[in-house]
Amino acid sequence: MMPFPISEATPIRFAGPLPAACDVVVIGGGVIGVMTAWYLAEKGLRVTLCEKGRIAGEQSSRNWGWVRQQGRDPAELPIMVESLSIWKTLAQEFGDALGFRQEGVLYLAKTEKEIAGFEDWLVHAKAHGLDTHMLGAGAVAERVKGAEKAWKGGLFTPSDARAEPWAAVPLLAQGAVTRGAVIVEHCAVRALDIAGGKVAGVVTEQGRIACDQVVLAGGAWSALFARAHGVALPQLAVKATVMATAPLPEVFAGNAADDDFAFRRRQDGGYTLAPGAAHDFFIGPDAFRNFGVYLPVLKKDFRSTRFHYTAPEGYPDAWRTPRRWSPDAPSPFEARRVLNPAPSRRIVAEVSKQFAHTFPGLGRSQLVAAWAGMIDTMPDVVPVVDRVAQLPGLVIATGMSGHGFGIGPGMGRVVADLVAGATVGHDLARFRLARFTDGSKIAPGPSL
Repeated sequence: MMPFPISEATPIRFAGPLPAACDVVVIGGGVIGVMTAWYLAEKGLRVTLCEKGRIAGEQSSRNWGWVRQQGRDPAELPIMVESLSIWKTLAQEFGDALGFRQEGVLYLAKTEKEIAGFEDWLVHAKAHGLDTHMLGAGAVAERVKGAEKAWKGGLFTPSDARAEPWAAVPLLAQGAVTRGAVIVEHCAVRALDIAGGKVAGVVTEQGRIACDQVVLAGGAWSALFARAHGVALPQLAVKATVMATAPLPEVFAGNAADDDFAFRRRQDGGYTLAPGAAHDFFIGPDAFRNFGVYLPVLKKDFRSTRFHYTAPEGYPDAWRTPRRWSPDAPSPFEARRVLNPAPSRRIVAEVSKQFAHTFPGLGRSQLVAAWAGMIDTMPDVVPVVDRVAQLPGLVIATGMSGHGFGIGPGMGRVVADLVAGATVGHDLARFRLARFTDGSKIAPGPSL
């Protein structure tokens, strides 16, 4: 299996047909949208998922493939614990095709300050019964074989896991269809149909669907869609570069990272590599509009961000991307079916060099692929999962901030119960949309 993300060249696997009416429309075919549709269908609701490009075509097939509890924001952690439990049941249903393995997540510390930060997070791990614990330098050296780098210690959660994103999410989509969901790829939702101040349906490029509830799970496109309906969502997107090696001898079976690079053992025996923190950011109108609310996280993350003055044409926050359009004409979502940004050559070169220097016994690893994805992020690096008070019938589930793949099954269950009016079972106050406008202090989540 070639370790490369899904793109517009991937054949359409889910073609509908588009119904005239249903109970809920889900906008977006990433892991959050797919698992929301899965659980809505299990409840017996008629649910249609519309994806403008391909299922998992964007960040849901471009991420690192980590399924981690470790380092989560305390508000996310209970949902992630549930999500890991769901992943185990999914592995029973789909078998090895998911690539799910519990080999642990290891954060590696080069400084005493990093050790102290890891120890601070242990409070949250203990509160939720996680098997997280600290490792000394010797224990790290025993687990990570052949490393020349002398880490001072590490934070390790043995129960954390991994899966293969480009394989897993389409399989989950098929599971949603088996349960009764309708999924339509290459079908952009252009606009909400609003009657009497509330949702009455959606207008897609293939026609109208009558419904009284809509879930906006559009990833990096969510803010553009929301603003067109008068809903201010301070979401931006950063470009993250990832690469894959050919099969290599095993140096660590799970997922590991320090602030230089991250690596994950893949199902095919290679490693998926990425920078520990570095990413690219394209400045656009939303960046200026939301500058103030992003200041706290910018202060924490400024050195790891490379800024660019303009985004490629057709990106959600590009200068020439339309902010208004007619439901009767092609929208920006049709103009860019799949965000497929070019990987940063600088990052690819630096990470592959760091990996080779750290594990000299492996030699200079052959890279078989490199790609990038646009991570939808929020000012406090935690998502928005909430009903929109000003527009009854609309639920937003976006801004997963790079945490979406692992938490997707649990978050999908939460969103489905939110839509259905059932008991969610978790405190969603941290994820409310109004936190950006009600005077609340913006408190960025853990930078672990």
